[in-house]
Amino acid sequence: MPIHSLFPTRVYSASLPHARATALNTRLLRECLQLREDDVAGQRWSKRSYPGGFTSYASASRMHQVSPTFAALEKLIDGHVARFVRELEFDLGAGRLAMSDCWVNIMPRGVTHSLHLHPLSVISGTYYVRVPKGAPGLKFEDPRLERFMAAPPRTADAEDRNRAWKVLPASAGALLLFESWLRHEVAPNAGNSERVSISFNYHWS
Repeated sequence: MPIHSLFPTRVYSASLPHARATALNTRLLRECLQLREDDVAGQRWSKRSYPGGFTSYASASRMHQVSPTFAALEKLIDGHVARFVRELEFDLGAGRLAMSDCWVNIMPRGVTHSLHLHPLSVISGTYYVRVPKGAPGLKFEDPRLERFMAAPPRTADAEDRNRAWKVLPASAGALLLFESWLRHEVAPNAGNSERVSISFNYHWS
């Protein structure tokens, strides 16, 4: 009797060519660190809501519209989003997906980012600028988890498609895309230096 795999959860993963990523990340890192110094509102918000780290999520969340370097990253991401959309078989009609939000995350050692999703967006993602050795990847949660009820645990060697959680490792120059309703988190940074990433959302209009 056949077994059907229904309602899959897809996550898109890609990496920029090494030389291109190195050149772009040098500029991005400089701007990310400078933003942390200049963004007083972001510093205040991070102190309350992102203890020990810095994020411009609530203060400078449209970096692709104010920085040519971030705009260059947006152009690169646009092509990957278009490929992901084709895989998901979205019917966008006369509309299109466009980057609406783009912000900086800096996680020193010990900083974590708790479980969350990105409401009101269609596609979300992360681009890694600097990833020290020992820094965590992005951990995704099976969206059906709260409905498992009396289900037994999975075997230790279960395939990814049968696991309740999956961590995709982080590396500089890597890009992850996922549908915005998919919950995810970042474990405490165990690296000895700062983990720097750029997060973003795409809206349909």
